[in-house]
Amino acid sequence: MSAIDALVGELAKLPGIGRKTALRLTYHLLRQPAEQSRRLADALTTLTEKVRPCALCFNLTEEETCSICRDVRRDSALICAVEEASDIGAIERAGEFRGVYHVLGGRLSPLDGVGPDDLTIPQLEARVSGGRVREVIIATNPSIEGEATALYVQRKLLPYQLTVTRIARGLPVGGDLEYADGVTIAQALSARRAM
Repeated sequence: MSAIDALVGELAKLPGIGRKTALRLTYHLLRQPAEQSRRLADALTTLTEKVRPCALCFNLTEEETCSICRDVRRDSALICAVEEASDIGAIERAGEFRGVYHVLGGRLSPLDGVGPDDLTIPQLEARVSGGRVREVIIATNPSIEGEATALYVQRKLLPYQLTVTRIARGLPVGGDLEYADGVTIAQALSARRAM
């Protein structure tokens, strides 16, 4: 296998990158100065050597614990459980959540071979077992697998003295009712609040 084919094959494994785009990226890299390709290779090497899961919440970090877990201004009695570390960025961009996180490491998906033992649910239980956590917000995606994961986590947390909530779903800001599907409208109605 040639070096070009090897790189195209590796790039094509990335999400959202098909073989054609991988080939285009490979040729783009070949047109750049060799130093730029070395910097990219060094950045990938550094990424794999230094970034690891936070010892407490499983967010990605270069430290033992992530900056969110170390931030004393955060409310450690309020945990938001998310599927992946990338979900934290979306919540943080909203600028409203001041608690801490717990990354589950995926979602239950028996067809893909992902079961409860593949997720960090026991570590979440360990975090709440001390009795200092008052609420866990489950923020899994609104897919069948995300819903199954949310229900499973809720059941696992039932024995503990805390509130378990689920993020609301519904119509996006700026969305039109006429274009929304029935499930979205139903969820928006059930998650309504007083004005």
